[in-house]
Amino acid sequence: MRTTQPAERKSPDRWLADFVGRLRRDDLAPATVRGYRYDLEQFLRWFSQAKGSASRLEKLSILDLINYRQHLVNVEALKATTVNRRLKALRRFCRWAQQNRLHKSNVALELKLVRTTRSTRPMGLAEPEVHALLRLAGESGHGLAKRNYALVQLMVQAGLRVGEVAALRVADITAHERSGLVRIREGKGLKAREVPLNATARRALRLYLDSRGAGPDEPLFLSGRGGPMPTRTIQAVIAHLARRAGIDRVRVSAHALRHTFALSYLRQSPGSLVELAGLLGHESLDTTAIYTRASGEELAQDLERSRLNVDG
Repeated sequence: MRTTQPAERKSPDRWLADFVGRLRRDDLAPATVRGYRYDLEQFLRWFSQAKGSASRLEKLSILDLINYRQHLVNVEALKATTVNRRLKALRRFCRWAQQNRLHKSNVALELKLVRTTRSTRPMGLAEPEVHALLRLAGESGHGLAKRNYALVQLMVQAGLRVGEVAALRVADITAHERSGLVRIREGKGLKAREVPLNATARRALRLYLDSRGAGPDEPLFLSGRGGPMPTRTIQAVIAHLARRAGIDRVRVSAHALRHTFALSYLRQSPGSLVELAGLLGHESLDTTAIYTRASGEELAQDLERSRLNVDG
């Protein structure tokens, strides 16, 4: 009788190497790839010790992940931010395992992060700083002025994540005279959403696209070499513009532009947390609520006003 040979089982090291290879092909920054590798190495070491001879990644379960989360919190006593970073690495790893049919389902789909408490709201750019950034973007050399100006306008006016911007295609932009929107096909958690574009963003995008004559399936933003503009290049462009503008009050990054959008939205529409959460692609209102907290500067001013007059 002919017997069926079992499929070759991959070692944990092979799983990790294949996953890291996928990250590199996704054009993640080398430091980000190293971070994922380190966090997953820590998990694999724990998994091997906890399960012993039964430590087969093919049998990984949500219970294993929950036990690991408890180990990080109760045994290693790590900060919530560190725990969540390691859990996010596991989430991506498990999603990759499902996509590559190493698991039938995403084992980490129900894995929840540790709740963190932020005392102050994130910092965004002030209006003069935004104007300075846009002015210098519009003065960029090497034929990149319209691209850089449209890039900064989109991020300030729509609050997209840098990865979402890098994934945009021309067809994802609708920019009519009186209306427009940007479609995010796969945001965080693989969720799609649409964000309206105001007249300023629509105008900048139309000028940029008219100068390119691009087809609908082409990447929205191109690098200087003509290929898709990767996330690290977007970050580098924004950081370079901020240095030229002399902005040092805030550490200017793509995420700082997202914070700027959120803070501006709430100033114009106080209390509209549900609407803002939808625009930002947040799963929980708790995440959006950080923008309603007092800033560090406001807390300092309050403390100064309330200080007892005890000077001699």
